[in-house]
This record gives sequence, structure tokens and C-alpha cells, in this order.
Amino acid sequence: MDFSRLRNIISRYCAGEENWVDSRTVYIGHKEPPPGAEAYIPQRYPDNRIVSSKYTFWNFIPKNLFEQFRRIANFYFLVIFLVQLIIDTPTSPVTSGLPLFFVITVTAIKQGYEDWLRHKADCSINECPVDVVRRGKAARTQSHKLRVGDIVVVKEDETFPCDLILLSSSRQDGTCYVTTTSLDGESSHKTYYAVPDTVAFRTDREVDSLHATIECEQPQPDLYKFVGRINIYKDKEEPVARPLGAENLLLRGATLKNTQHIYAVAIYTGMETKMALNYQSKSQKRSAVEKSMNAFLIVYLCILISKAVINTVLKYAWQWSPDRDEPRYNRRTENERQRHVVIRAFTDFLAFTVLFNYIIPVSMYVTAEMQKFLGSYFITWDEEMFDEELGEGAQVNTSDLNEELGQVEYVFTDKTGTLTENNMEFIECCVDGNVYVPHAICNGQILSAASSIDMIDSSPGGYRREHEDLFFRALCLCHTVQVKEEETVDGIKKGIRQGRPTSFYISSSPDEVALVEGMKRLGYTYLRLKDNYMEILNKDDEIERFELLHVLNFDSVRRRMSVIVRASSGEYLLFCKGADSAIFPLVVSGKLAQVKARVEQNAVEGLRTLCVAYKRLSEREYQEACRHLTAAKLALQDREQRLAQAYDAIERDLVLLGATAVEDRLQEKAADTIESLHKAGIKVWVLTGDKMETAAATCYASKLFRRSTQILELTKKRTEEQSLHDVLFELHRTVLRQRSISGLSVDCLDFGLIIDGATLSAVLKPKRDVAGHAGYREVFLEICGNCSAVLCCRMAPLQKAQIVKLIKASKEHPITLAVGDGANDVSMILEAHVGIGIMGKEGRQAARNSDYAIPKFKHLKKMLLVHGHYYYIRIAELVQYFFYKNVCFIFPQFLYQFFCGFSQQPLYDTAYLTLYNISFTSLPILLFSLVEKHVTMETLKREPSLYRDIAKNSLLCWPVFLYWTCLGVFDAVVFFFGAYFLFDNTTFTSNGQLMTTNTQMMFGNWTFGTLVFTVLVFTVTLKLALDTHHWTWINHFVIWGSLLFYVIFSLLWGGIIWPFLNYQRMYYVFMQMLSSGPAWLSIILLITVSLLPDVIKKVLCRAMCPTPTERAQDGDELARDDVAEPSPRRAYKGASADSSQLQLGGAETSSLRASDPLPQKLLARLAEGGREDLRSLSPCMLRLSGAGIAYYAPGPETSV
Repeated sequence: MDFSRLRNIISRYCAGEENWVDSRTVYIGHKEPPPGAEAYIPQRYPDNRIVSSKYTFWNFIPKNLFEQFRRIANFYFLVIFLVQLIIDTPTSPVTSGLPLFFVITVTAIKQGYEDWLRHKADCSINECPVDVVRRGKAARTQSHKLRVGDIVVVKEDETFPCDLILLSSSRQDGTCYVTTTSLDGESSHKTYYAVPDTVAFRTDREVDSLHATIECEQPQPDLYKFVGRINIYKDKEEPVARPLGAENLLLRGATLKNTQHIYAVAIYTGMETKMALNYQSKSQKRSAVEKSMNAFLIVYLCILISKAVINTVLKYAWQWSPDRDEPRYNRRTENERQRHVVIRAFTDFLAFTVLFNYIIPVSMYVTAEMQKFLGSYFITWDEEMFDEELGEGAQVNTSDLNEELGQVEYVFTDKTGTLTENNMEFIECCVDGNVYVPHAICNGQILSAASSIDMIDSSPGGYRREHEDLFFRALCLCHTVQVKEEETVDGIKKGIRQGRPTSFYISSSPDEVALVEGMKRLGYTYLRLKDNYMEILNKDDEIERFELLHVLNFDSVRRRMSVIVRASSGEYLLFCKGADSAIFPLVVSGKLAQVKARVEQNAVEGLRTLCVAYKRLSEREYQEACRHLTAAKLALQDREQRLAQAYDAIERDLVLLGATAVEDRLQEKAADTIESLHKAGIKVWVLTGDKMETAAATCYASKLFRRSTQILELTKKRTEEQSLHDVLFELHRTVLRQRSISGLSVDCLDFGLIIDGATLSAVLKPKRDVAGHAGYREVFLEICGNCSAVLCCRMAPLQKAQIVKLIKASKEHPITLAVGDGANDVSMILEAHVGIGIMGKEGRQAARNSDYAIPKFKHLKKMLLVHGHYYYIRIAELVQYFFYKNVCFIFPQFLYQFFCGFSQQPLYDTAYLTLYNISFTSLPILLFSLVEKHVTMETLKREPSLYRDIAKNSLLCWPVFLYWTCLGVFDAVVFFFGAYFLFDNTTFTSNGQLMTTNTQMMFGNWTFGTLVFTVLVFTVTLKLALDTHHWTWINHFVIWGSLLFYVIFSLLWGGIIWPFLNYQRMYYVFMQMLSSGPAWLSIILLITVSLLPDVIKKVLCRAMCPTPTERAQDGDELARDDVAEPSPRRAYKGASADSSQLQLGGAETSSLRASDPLPQKLLARLAEGGREDLRSLSPCMLRLSGAGIAYYAPGPETSV
């Protein structure tokens, strides 16, 4: 018996050895390994079915209802509805059940429709045809039938159906080209490799004969990480093990390009693919407005319970007298007499709760959801946020945070690709202190070496010439650039220019492309990678070939990359390039001082710098390096750590060659955007991995730092000179001293803080690690709070998230926003309250993981200062208005109980109770919350300081909430007692109803309630009309239409005997009320009295202490008046300018651009015949008349 096989089985599945916990074994083609090899253990994996839908046909109703009733308002109304069904309540269960049913149904239909669309998308994906090799032939099947271990054939331009390991391709070298646009947005062709041992299997029959297994890690969502190995069995020999990495893994959703076909084996299928794992939902973010809504809801719930308790107590106090306990018209039954007083009191409490439950606005949540969902389209439709270059506009990934855009206090931004263009241009290189600058920038054209290189010192010596050649070769070899040697245009291949090949370089890193193109302009051209040989064309027009042996990939920890190549002479060379902080400590020789000085000078000028070094390897050193690398690559556990150790062992004792300088230009209007954010009271922090000098130069260029800004440094260099404790407290004293001085002086110093990653780690260390450290975090936060801008450089991605989390958790709990464009920004984007992704050149990871995506950083200005401002104003008014109108609605019902013996008699009819929030008052506030503009868009962009008016959730703070509640109580008191006292002059009739002495109108409780309800509906609707600043035809239609609908409904409801009603207490009540002159007078008078205090308050506040927003509104009004009645400034008489001949698109006036020289522009256009559409010419006006054309603009009159 083979005990080793049994031991492996036990160790894998029983003992739980670490080596097997996180790995899986895939049998290629489902073939068992040969006898004597590993035991064949069949494993069950999911099929290739993608399921993005949330519900199924069977679980939709229970699952959807469960999710909806988790919301407190829905659950509350469900409880109220059940109480109405169980006990005898004053109102019908329909009054609570119908609004709840409406809200639940609308939400369920919306979510069901969205899920149905997801089902359709899933079906189209799962039923795609796929070719699978079975029994030596390719057979077609559907995508969802794929299994782990199947050998798949993928042809050019087809999408990979699951995660695959490349076995072979139609290319001789076993490579294939892939685009991952759908995964990370990168459109460049990436190269993937098959292991050398499987490259020869190029036909269906050959591939089917392959005997191999793959051991790899269990599925995880990192797109750029994969660890595995393939064991290939050949006859009776020991299996050959080869490492597998991310360069062998073809991801689902990627597309095959420039390769006829490939063979690959499925290793992750269905919901275990990396794409599916990345599409899982992110953590839910809640806005400050939603938190305020919940807090207000709890307050109103307390008010409701208080009302019910008060009425219950007063009812029993009222009924203490026996003659009131059982009046003759309401005798109790025997069961009621025998019921315990506590049970009776509790039942009455529930009845009062049901009667007053409408103070809780259940429809507010569904209205707010509709407002957020529909309002998000305004961002998508905004043409000013559309980028012509990308061909894309802004995107909204979640609409739940729209209003949060108006509450941002901190903006954390990346630098490269966010503030800058990430479009690198090679500026210069420095070799041993000698600077080389290309004279001409000619894309694709190679200049001669003499005209390409400008050397400080001419006639280089032998040593210098050798280093020069090594430097240029290093930059031509140490990269991952791909070469596209020809481009097809209109069917003609463009590959040769002036007898030389024209190369088009593609890389995921713009820096590498810039460096390779820079070398091309300096006379060294990287040609291609073919059969594992890299070819370069030197300045003597000679082709040099280097065998590429190993690539030591770049990572954010090492901040460098290396290649090991073998020259044609057989010499082994290691070329290394990376950040200066990563290269200088490894250097043992070279002109370090000169290169370092040049690097620092370039960094101060805002250029991105890289250092280059090399090392010659002996045969023994190379073999040892191979052994380290092979052992690390074959490891299934801790492969990254072992590779890092191997890289560190190889990359040592380097010889410094020189450095490069690349310019990354600032994005258009980036400085203007940052300046506007500062004016809006938003603090901007730049978090970058760049070195301090480069980042600081960018901050000055972008106006984050001004020349007058006093820079405070908290860097590793300074903490080496002083202790961290001393530096922190010295900075703390500096800012506190300036704060005390600024309180006495007009001149106030502007502080800017620079901190690096190493120092930040020390500041954030746990208390137990550093003695006396308890106050470091608080001191650091106080320093930052007194700085207008902060620059964090040399930051790792995780540290960016830590900074955001630190500010979020500070005492003020500010609203944070993170904006970035790369995968290294995803952590801070997910951590911030609002995450915005830039659709940049570093892929779409940031855009995919963000809440909003914008094409350029400049669009952030409009996103926050305009859209965010509008969203917050609208949702704040919606929330306060809903609570206000429900107080107006239910408080008269509370007062009515004092006049009906606390008998739980409803004041309003059942139909009015049911439709008040659903129909009569819902549509006007929904439309208001979508289209209201309290100030114009141009004003918000021109005056960013208006953003301060809405900061700190100012419109949903407790004083404002109390004002709206008190206003609602006041209006309710006016409705009730106004109607009561106006009809106090009455006489009793024999049937117990009231009849007015002057009109003989029957005035009962339903007439009284209808009168109150009519005043209520008109008052709350007109209150919204008074708050509206931006009127359109649709505002008029909805506001006046909703009032008209109420009147028509009341006429129909009370004017027809409805056969489905058992009793009709409202019959003819509304018509009878309107037939009375005093009723009309009462309605008008009470509406006026109700609205008057709010109008007076607004007029007095605007006149005595106007806010900046109110002053801006007055400015807008004046501007509109100026446009309506312009003052003539200049007049031009056209030779033949007749109004009948000059057409302006049907309009009488046309606008001129402010930037145009208006008189000259106008004369030029008139000289052309006067028929051109002058609408492109603004803010001034043109008016046509029979005598000619006059040009109007504000200002003193000047005739020309």
C-alpha cells in the first residue's frame, strides 16, 4: 500500500495543513494523474452561471417585503395597520393600509423591474456559445455549462467566458494580446504568456492529450494577483513544475486581440471569477440628511406617543364623572364593563396612536428616493461635464449621496492623473552629472545622435561614453512597454517612414512610454521583444539583441523594477530603475552627489524623477539569483513575501548611472477649481506617492499653496534631526501663537503642512508602542485644523485611507470627499463619505469603485458648488416641508379631541386621511425638489462662498427644524380655532347639528372638518409656492393642478352616491360648504393669516440681516431687471440693416460672448451682410429696429 498517498490525503483534508488551506487542484481536461502521482480527488466547483440578480420568481415577494419592512417607517405603519385590524379604532384600516400598500407596491415594482433587467442580462451572458475541447475535437456549448478543468478555445475578438490559464496560442512564442477595457478601462494591448512546456500543444488533439494539473490559490478579487503552479506529467518521469502568475491568467470579461486563437483551461468559473468577486456590493454609505431624517422621525414618534398618552389620561379624567362615563347615546356592552381598566386604557392608547399616526410621514421616504433617483440624471445630462476627448460625461454610481455633495468640508485628492494630466513628456536625463536634453520633440521621427543630444561637456571620454551607453540601454530594456510596429489606415499598412520602422509604444504606465520615447529622440530606439530577445537600434544604426532572462516587477513597496538580460557577448547585466529613495540606498559607486543634486533641482521644478543603476552579474551570481527567483515563484504560500526577499537579495551593490526627468502637466483649470474650493470653505489635502519636492511644486502651481503660505514640515528628515515629540509640539505652538495674534491683527498668516508617509506612521502608531504618545494624534489633528492646505507625500494606498479615516473620526466629524484616478486611490475613495473617480489613464478601477465618476478634476467645481448645492437645498426643503405639512395636518385632530370628549372621533373623512400625503400634497414638493434653483447656476459658480451658507447641515439643524415645527403648530391652531370662532355664532337644531343664523347652512362635524382640511391643503401648497424661486410652466401646472384636483375630487366624492360604500357621511358636504359666503371668506382669511407670519419673518430677515444667498438672489433679480430694460451704450447704423433682412433664429435679441471685442465683432458680422446668426455673441444684448442695430450693455452711455 502506498502510505505516502494516504498521508497526503490525511494532511490535506484532515490535519488541515497550512499549505492546502487556501489552494485548489485543477485537473486539465478532467484527466486523472498517472499512477504513482498525487491521488485523484474529484472536487466540486460552481458552474459558470453568472447571477447578478437579487431575487427569483419564488423568493421575490417574501424577500422584498422583508427588506422593505426593515425600514423603520414602513414597519411602524405596518404595526399601526395591524392595530387597526385588531382593535376598534376611530379610523378605518384603509387609511393606513392604502398609503403603506402604495409605498410598498411602488418600491417593489421598481426593484422588481431592475431585477428583471439583471435577469435578462444574466441570461444573455450565460447562454453565449463557447468552444470546448472534448475527445480531441472542439464542441460548441453554452457558457453556463463550462466546468473547472475544461479546455476552452477562444478566437480573436471573443471575450473570455471565465478565468483561464493560457496553455498555447496561434503565435509561435505562445503569447497572446488582450484588452481589459471592461475590467479596468485600459484599452492598451497587454501581453500574456503560456508556460514553455505547453506552447507546443497547438491543435485540438494535441491539447486533449496534455496530462497536467494546476495547483492555485482559492478565488480572491484582486485582478492583478495570482499564485499557482502547473505540474506537467511526461510518460513515467517526475512531473515538471512551472510557476504561474498574473501574466498567465486570462480574466473573464477581457477580450482576445491580434491573436487568431488560444487554448486555455478554466480554473475559476461563475461567481468565483475575479470579475464577479469585484462586482459584489460595497458597504452602504448613509448621508447626513438621512441621519437627520431618522433623528427627526424619532422626535415626531415621541410627540405622537406624548399626544396619545395625554389624550388617554384626559379621557379618563373627563369620564371620572359617571354621567360622562356612559352617556345615553353611547352605552357600553357587558364585555366592556367587565374589562379591566388597564386593558381599556391600553386599548384607548392604541386607538389614539392610530388616530394621530399620520404625523409620521411614510411617503417622505419614497418621495426622497424618487427625488434622489430622478435628480441624479441632472449630473449625467450636464453637457458642461462632458469631455470631448474621452467621449464620456459624468456618471452616477449611487444616487443616495447626492445631497452629501453639498456638505463636503474636506477634499482628499490624488496628484498624478487627478491634478495633473498623467500625460508624461520626457524633458531631460542626467548621466554622471552631465545633462542630456532632446532638441526637438518629434513623435515617431528619429533624429541623428549629434542633433539629438545636448551635452554640457563635449567630447566624452571612454569611461563616460561607456556609462552613457549603459544608461540609454538601461532605459531601452528596463520596462514593460509593448511595441506596435505598424498601424493600418484605410487598409494600408503604415510601418516604414524614411526607411526606418515607426514604433507605437503601449504601456499601462505613461512614465515608461515617455522614457522610451525620450530615448528614441536621443538616438536609442527600442524595437521589439521577439522570442524572448529585446532588440534596440543604437545611434550608430546597429541593432543590438539582449536575451530577457528575468523581470523583477515594479511594486509600490519597493518603488523600483529591474530586468536581468544577457548581452550578445554572454555578459549578464541587471538594470534597475526607480524612485531616488529606493535606488540611492542600494548604490555603492557612481557620482551620487552630482546626480542627487540634479534630481533635487528637477523635483523643485515639479518634474517627476527616476534614477537608473546597473550591476554586472557573474555566472555564479546569476545562477544563485535564478535559484532564489524560481523557489519564490513556485511557492503557493507567501509568494509575494518570498519574491520581495529574492528581489532585495538581487538588487544590491548597484552602480549609479543617472536620472531622468519627466514632466506631468497640470490639468486644465485645476488651479481654478482648487481656488474655488478654498473660497467655498473646503479644505483640500493632496495625498500622493511622489517625493516631497515634486509634489510641493505641483501644489504651488495648482494654488493649493500660495507664495505667502508658511510651510510647516513634518517629515522624516526633520524628525531625524529632532524627536517627533519636539517637532510636533513646536509646530503646535507655532499655529496656536499665530491664532492668538490673528485675533488681534487683521493680517493672518496662511499655513500649509507637508507630511510624509514615514512620519505619518509614527504619528498614528498605537499608544503601547511609543511611551508618552497619547496626545500625538490629537496634536496632529489640531495642527492640521489650523492649516488651509495639507500635502501628504510618499503615501502608500493604505495610508491614504488611514488619513481619511482619521479626519472622519475627529471631533467635528466633517464630511469628507476623496477623488482619484488609479487603483491606489480606491481605498481612500471607499473610506470617504463621498468617493469620486476620475476617468483617467490609470484604468477605471477608481471610477468603478466610486460613488460618482467625472472625466476631469475641473468638473469637481460644478459637481460640488452647483449640483451639490442644489441637491442639498432641495432635499432639505423636502424633509422640513414633509414634517411641517404633517404637523399642520394632524395637530387640528389633536385639538379636536378637547371638543369631542376625547372620544377618538376623527376630524377628517377617511378619503382625506388616505389621500392627503399620496395625492393632494405629494407632487408639488417632488417637483420642487427636482427643479428648484434658489439662485442661478452662474451665480453659484461665480461666488463659491455661497457654499458656506449650507455647510454643517445648516438647513436641517435643530433650530430650523424647531422653526418649521412651530410654524406647523401655529398654522394648525389658526386652521382649527379660526374655523371654530368664525362659525361660533350658531344655534342648535333638534337633531344636534349647528345651523348658522344668517345663512341657514347646516354646519356639522364633517363640514367643520372639511373646512379645516380645505384651508390646510391650500395653505401648505401656497407655502411651497412662496418658497419657490425658479418658476417654470411645469411648476404652475403641478401646483395649481394639485389644488384643482383636490376641488374636483371633493366635488365628485361628495356629489355622487357611491354604491361600494356602506355609508356616505360626506354626501353633499363639500358643495354645501362652498355654497356659503362666510365659508369662502373663512378660507381666504385663514389662508392669509396662516401664511402671513412666515412672509413677515422672511421680509424682515432679508431687510435687516440678509444672508449671502439672499444678497445673491437680489443680485440675480437686478440682473434680470437690467436685461429686461437695458440702457443703450453704443449704436451702429448698418448700411442696409433692415429688421426684415436680419434674422436671429426667430428671436428679437441675441447674446454676445463676454470675451469677444464686441464692437469690432459686430461690425465685422454686419459687413458680411448681416444675415449671420449672432446668437454666439453674450451678456450684452442686440435689439433690431427699422433704423438699424443698437448694442446695449450696462454702464455709462457712450455713442460711437
